[in-house]
Amino acid sequence: MNFSHFFTSLIAIVNEMSPYIILGFIIAGFLHVFIRPDTMGRHLAGRGIKPVMKAALLGIPLPLCSCGVLPTAVSLRRQGASKGATTSFLIATPQTGVDSIAATYSLLGLPFAILRPVGALAGALLGGVAVGRLDSDSQSGSKTACHSTAGGHEHSDAGFVKKIIEAVRYGLVDMVGSVGKWLVIGLIVAALITVLVPDELFLGLSQYPLLAMLVMVVVSVPMYICATGSIPIALSLIAKGLTPGVGFVLLMAGPAANFASMMILSKTIGRKSTYIYVGSVVLTAILFGLAIDYLLPREWFMPSVSHLSPHCHHTFGIFESMCSLLLLCLLVYSGIRQHNCKIDHQHNLNTNASNMKQVYIIEGMSCSHCQASVKKAILNLKGVQSVTVDLGSGEAVVEGDVDANTVREAIYEAGFSVKE
Repeated sequence: MNFSHFFTSLIAIVNEMSPYIILGFIIAGFLHVFIRPDTMGRHLAGRGIKPVMKAALLGIPLPLCSCGVLPTAVSLRRQGASKGATTSFLIATPQTGVDSIAATYSLLGLPFAILRPVGALAGALLGGVAVGRLDSDSQSGSKTACHSTAGGHEHSDAGFVKKIIEAVRYGLVDMVGSVGKWLVIGLIVAALITVLVPDELFLGLSQYPLLAMLVMVVVSVPMYICATGSIPIALSLIAKGLTPGVGFVLLMAGPAANFASMMILSKTIGRKSTYIYVGSVVLTAILFGLAIDYLLPREWFMPSVSHLSPHCHHTFGIFESMCSLLLLCLLVYSGIRQHNCKIDHQHNLNTNASNMKQVYIIEGMSCSHCQASVKKAILNLKGVQSVTVDLGSGEAVVEGDVDANTVREAIYEAGFSVKE
């Protein structure tokens, strides 16, 4: 393997993405702090296309992955959102986000950055309306006085300056911790494709775009990849000869559906609605992919791939290099922070053998949003003294005088399940 070409391609992609993705993270932090889930739930109640449209428009800018969006959706249901609106929110949210839209523009260009949220909106409307007609419920979610918030959101009445600080902290710390691992994986995979995959490998498949799209669906749906991490992979596949439409299918189908989230989803909105959810994601991704390949000018969707060429001399500006350095520091800090949390969790397991301590293996957590949601749901229970949740092992250690069934029910209502 040509390591020089590998690292050059990796650095070039990071330099292209870093200014936009940092901006996206900061905007995501402000959305997290200033948008209240209970307010969203009130707007998403009722039948018809109006709450479905609102759910899609609210979900598109939010930076939540396909697993991280589940606790938010559960919270919206409990705040009164209809099943159709909840499905619309579940489809639109993980496919986009302000961070991934900004990163899409940086690597793939303006047409991809425009069509990505448009495709998410179309899929969300299709899925939400279909669920409303075919699998609607008699009541629009449970309007209990639930004060828990999704994904660990805590909207307090703190001053404006404190909210600004919290928004920046969330964007540059929690958000980086949430998508950082998948972003790194996506960048490395993209660089490996650039170096190791011969250009002629995809030439035959590129002659049959529909077949290539179906193959991409089969490959991307089972695995987990976030909306931002899919961008460099799509860029590398297009550079190797696959059509832009096939790359678009990866961008839309990969982040929106994976087996882990679908299992939890079936318990949240029902099996029938889950089938509609997956079908809407796949159908709209393929239809938009075909439109890109057959109806729209090809030159609109051919991103500049000169930075992936081993023969291109790369020049990096000071601003881009500083943004890349900042992103690297944030990723390293996030990794150290998560490692320390894991050590603290293990220490609590080893040093406290109290009879008041219970350990649960939680299924379905894949990001810091999931981790925070589980922790908050358990902490809200009467009698709980402390909770530590380890994302890597899936273990939750609960200390206090609380019934085990009550803890399991709280975890389930947060959108997750407990391994027996």
